[in-house]
Amino acid sequence: MSSAAKILREKQAPIKTSYREDPSAAVVTLKSTGSLDSSSITCKLDTSAAAKEAHKVAGLHPKAGGPDPDISGELCSGDMLLDALVACAGVTLKAVATALGIPIESGKIHAEGDLDFKGTLGVDKMAPVGITYIRLSFDVRFGEREDGSEVTEEEVERLGKLTERYCVVLQTLAKKPQVHVRVVGKGGGKEEEGIERQIRWGQDL
Repeated sequence: MSSAAKILREKQAPIKTSYREDPSAAVVTLKSTGSLDSSSITCKLDTSAAAKEAHKVAGLHPKAGGPDPDISGELCSGDMLLDALVACAGVTLKAVATALGIPIESGKIHAEGDLDFKGTLGVDKMAPVGITYIRLSFDVRFGEREDGSEVTEEEVERLGKLTERYCVVLQTLAKKPQVHVRVVGKGGGKEEEGIERQIRWGQDL
């Protein structure tokens, strides 16, 4: 066993034990929040300076044995997934509102996702791997129209339906795409001169 594998195993061992003893300790709700304003068709993710830097490096979540992201500069990819959803949904909502002539003064987009680490750590073979329940919400403050007309319930309903329909990340999550996974390995053994050893694996999901 390599030293890196030994370190990871030693780090995860007490975590796995705690999940076996208290299954609820493995369940976490990841969260992401974004902001809208009246100046542009954008969505600003509400993250700290450390978290912004962490977006450049993915690592293990602390509940999987990873370090504190505010210290390590590493962010769990589950957090990144929710960030992508918030960003895409916020931009889509703002674009749809602009096209419909619905003035938005400000707004907040929230996404939460429930994740059970017993699955991803292999502690419980029956536990699901991945986020199982996502909640996406919008809290919007509308601006005033030049003609003084109010934003109607029908307009808000249309805004919601069109945002849901045209948000790329939301639709990707809601309607499972065809996925192909491939692993190509090179080296890792004795090779003859001029011949590179290569191992392949792949499958459609």
